[in-house]
Amino acid sequence: MSGHSKWATTKHRKAAQDAKRSALFSKLSRNITVAAKEGGDPNPDNNASLAAAIEKAKGYSLPKDKIKTAIDKAFGSGKDAANYETVIYEGYGPAGVAVYLEALTDNRNRTAADVRSAFSHANGSLGTSGSVAFQFERKGQIMIPKEVETGDKKAPVKPNGAAADEEEFMLAVAEAGGDDYEDADEEWIVYTSPTDLMAVKKAIEEAGIETKGAELIMEAATPTEVSISDAKKVMRLIDKFEELEDIQNVYHTMDITDEIAEALDE
Repeated sequence: MSGHSKWATTKHRKAAQDAKRSALFSKLSRNITVAAKEGGDPNPDNNASLAAAIEKAKGYSLPKDKIKTAIDKAFGSGKDAANYETVIYEGYGPAGVAVYLEALTDNRNRTAADVRSAFSHANGSLGTSGSVAFQFERKGQIMIPKEVETGDKKAPVKPNGAAADEEEFMLAVAEAGGDDYEDADEEWIVYTSPTDLMAVKKAIEEAGIETKGAELIMEAATPTEVSISDAKKVMRLIDKFEELEDIQNVYHTMDITDEIAEALDE
C-alpha cells in the first residue's frame, strides 16, 4: 500500500465547493433529508445512507443544528424529501472529458434543460444513460486530519494518533481494511470499497485516530490528459454545474496535474 497522487484533483474540487459554502450547505442538507426519507429511519445507526450523508456533511463542516433540521424535515409535514428524486446525467465536455453528474431534483425537465444548456454552451454534449459511467469507479473516501484541536490555548493542536506518522498510519489503514491512502497536505485521504466505507471509518476511530468526514465518490478509471487552455474550459463547465442547485456532485475524468492546478488557481 502506498499513497497515490490524486490530491491536486481532490483539492481543487474541495476548494471549488468550499468557495460556494452557502449553496453547498443547502445541497448537503437536501442530501441528508433524502437519505433519511428513503431509509425510513432518522437514526443513522439504522440507516446506512443517512450515516454516509451525515459523514459527508461533517467533512464540509455543516453545523449540527442544520443536520438535525434536515433529518427532521424528512419526517415532517409540508415540502420535504418526498418531492425529490435522484437523477444521473452523463456527457462529454471540452477535449472529450467525460462528466458524471448526480442530482436531487423535484423537476426533471428543469434540471435536464439546465444541464443540457451548460453542456451546449461549453461545446460539449449531454449523453445517454451509461454513456460515461463505465469510465468511473465508485469508492469510499475518508478524510483524516494529521493534527487535531486540543482546546488548550498553550498547545492548541496535537498529533492525531498514528496519523502523525506515515508508517504507523499505513499500518493502521491496512489493519482497518482500507484499500489505499493519499497524502493531502494537512490531512490524509483513505480510500475504501463502497460497501466498506463506514466499517473502515469505525475501525480507524477505534484505533485512536479521529476522522473528519467520509463520503462515496466516483473516481476516473483512466484520467484524460488535456492542455491548460482546455483545462480552463472544462473547469468553467464544472463551475457552472456546481452552481446549479439541483446538482449534488460533479465528477470528471480530466487529469489535473500540478501544472494545470497552478494555472487554474491563477
